[in-house]
Amino acid sequence: MTGQPQAPGLEAFLSEVRSALGSAAVLNDPDVVSGHTTDWTRRFVGHSPAVVRPRDTAGVADTIRSANRHGVELVPQGGNTGLVGGSVPTRGEVVLSLLGLDRMGEPDPISLQITCGAGVTLGALQRRVRAHGLGFGVDLAARDSCTLGGMAATNAGGIHLVRYGPMRNQVAGMEAVLGDGSVVSHLGGLDKDNTGYDLSSLLTGSEGTLGVITALRLRLRPVPTHRVLALVGCPDVAGAVELASGIRRGLGSVHAIEAVFGPAMELVERHLGRRAPIRAEGGWLLVEAAEVGRDPTDDLAGVLESGPDWVTDVAVATEDPTTTRLWEFREKLTEAIAVTGIPHKFDVSVPLPRMADFVEEVTSGLAGQFPGAQVYVFGHLGDGNVHVNVILPESTAVETAEAEPGPEELVLTLAAGFGGSISAEHGIGTAKRRYLPLVRSPEEISAFVRLKAALDPGGTMNPHVLLP
Repeated sequence: MTGQPQAPGLEAFLSEVRSALGSAAVLNDPDVVSGHTTDWTRRFVGHSPAVVRPRDTAGVADTIRSANRHGVELVPQGGNTGLVGGSVPTRGEVVLSLLGLDRMGEPDPISLQITCGAGVTLGALQRRVRAHGLGFGVDLAARDSCTLGGMAATNAGGIHLVRYGPMRNQVAGMEAVLGDGSVVSHLGGLDKDNTGYDLSSLLTGSEGTLGVITALRLRLRPVPTHRVLALVGCPDVAGAVELASGIRRGLGSVHAIEAVFGPAMELVERHLGRRAPIRAEGGWLLVEAAEVGRDPTDDLAGVLESGPDWVTDVAVATEDPTTTRLWEFREKLTEAIAVTGIPHKFDVSVPLPRMADFVEEVTSGLAGQFPGAQVYVFGHLGDGNVHVNVILPESTAVETAEAEPGPEELVLTLAAGFGGSISAEHGIGTAKRRYLPLVRSPEEISAFVRLKAALDPGGTMNPHVLLP
């Protein structure tokens, strides 16, 4: 990779941070740093002179204030499981790792809330609260790597969004260090607190461009005592959408509605070394219903029986390991794609009535423009979020999306043209920043720029993502 000029004050910054946080907080061994400079897809590869890893909010504030004094740019990073280059130092920035902020409180069984540091992984949270009969509303396949701070910074969605909403809905309070080094803390967790601007909501989804989330007060949910999972074969995308819509209308206990289309199922079957128990022509729906205190199996069966005539063969599971084996046909897809090649990953959303046309056009368009490309489509059909994964015949790692001509324009322009969004849950990052005007007006982007200038006047925080 070609290097970028380092800030003139870099050495003074690193020396100052070592004095404030201790020498162990500044990592500059090339082998260690390299683990923070490549994203999960391996498509975006950056470079950095150092990784700073504070242990608390005060250390984060010291680091940001020092960066402002010395003109050093920072890229906040959690578990580095992002898919759009948003946490990669693509222009030689210093990485500000939040993994050290891993303190986790005890669940409050009365308010159904818990306070966690930004560096706590989703999996660690799930294990802590499960012991108290509680769960968390967002679940991701990367649960043992992704951090709560990163999930909030990107407003992660996941498989249960159809039931509980995205990460923003789970945040009851937040502590953060803004781009000027000031600390804002509002961790009371009151459900009713109408006292001004909701900074927690503003910082959720801001991708580290306004500041750094250091702690979260999170809402918890009772763990369902009964679950039932069904795999249904569908004749085509339109049929899958029709069935998903009927399930959402008729099943109050719906917990997840996931879709896998065509070649994507063939790929994960090869990866797992086994075939799905239901054969289908166009796609599969994986439907989970869950309840506290009652079994929703009959409810799910009733909705499926009253569905389209083609719903005749269904695989049902109510207990592990059968449920886990069924879920793997969806959850192992990302892993299967990653071992196949370096993917261009698009998480877009389109209105459900137009989903079938979008999938048809994006698939045929990619095949025509990129002969030999492998295209895998799947997603969260309950909320209109579809993942389009493209492996080009000669795909390579890049520093920025601008460095590589690829399928971005085709996929994102189509999504916007169908009245959708170019990012459903992973953010804009580096990969999509130049396409933001497709879905945001000049007035909205101008407001974004003014917010950035107000909260990060030095342009220190993640300056090369989100804004075009």
